[in-house]
Amino acid sequence: MIPRFITLEGTEGTGKTTQLHRLAEVLRARGHRVTTTREPGGSTLGPDIRRWLLHSQDLEAATELFLLLADRRQHVAEVIAPALAAGHIVLCDRFTDSTIAYQHHGRGLPLAVIRDANALATAGLQPDRTLLLLGDVARCLSRAQQAKGGGDRLDREGLAFHHRVAQGFRDLARQFPDRIHTIDANGDLDTVTQHIHHALAIV
Repeated sequence: MIPRFITLEGTEGTGKTTQLHRLAEVLRARGHRVTTTREPGGSTLGPDIRRWLLHSQDLEAATELFLLLADRRQHVAEVIAPALAAGHIVLCDRFTDSTIAYQHHGRGLPLAVIRDANALATAGLQPDRTLLLLGDVARCLSRAQQAKGGGDRLDREGLAFHHRVAQGFRDLARQFPDRIHTIDANGDLDTVTQHIHHALAIV
């Protein structure tokens, strides 16, 4: 049985957004009702918050966290919870794991604070399955920068930051092996798609 709430996570340039839309097409072709969404940006507040997060200069780490959490709270209330209640499969590009990887491992904010804030923002909602796309950090980052004409504020962070984020994701995968399935993102698109289908038992 396909999980109802599936998140796709990963470092920059791993292709998770492309894979999310590929997965949605397959599930819809099989008769499932599917809602696709993303963070930041999935709520009515989201487009403005996403712009601030990705393009503001000198954004303080705690401010960054508060903006993400405001978007998440509204996103869960407006989009994710209603879609799940209506029987949809929800595919979300980033969720709570990204906040731990980026804001704790990347920025150094306290883990306990982030966990408590995530619980408040989600009202306790957790993904049923998380597909974690990880590849060569430097190569994936370069891909993201090229695709975005130089990259956004996060893409321009130093390589050490992105290695810390990747390690954060790997730590989460070890902590939650039943929920988080790590996908090798170094292959071509079709190969990565096959790995995702295997992780979800789509045959």
